[in-house]
Amino acid sequence: QVQLVESGGGLVQPGGSLRLSCAASGVTLDNGAIGWFRQAPGKEREGVSCISGSTGSTWYADSVKGRFTISRDNAKNTVYLQMNSLKPEDTAVYSCATPRRYGGYCTGMQYDYDYWGRGTQVTVSS
Repeated sequence: QVQLVESGGGLVQPGGSLRLSCAASGVTLDNGAIGWFRQAPGKEREGVSCISGSTGSTWYADSVKGRFTISRDNAKNTVYLQMNSLKPEDTAVYSCATPRRYGGYCTGMQYDYDYWGRGTQVTVSS
């Protein structure tokens, strides 16, 4: 059974940083993909970043390029999202996800993912 558990969210001032974690069980991340998504109130869920297990290749949404960094620790079967220079518009529930079948790459499209964590709230406010 695949389980994803996010942690690390919280309240931070604009310009601050947070590191989110996505701990996986039931799936080996070095042979899979993890995507980070976020959903703000009243808005559609959007892809933020993803990392491919076999190649280590990454993808970032334009809105977070240069500010967010995705990484993984295979020994801990955990993916991280380091978020720097946070802005109020980054406020959302952040969730990680993984596909049932790994095709050797990752995408920022939510419909490519089958298993989801419950999410962690990130609030950027002064």
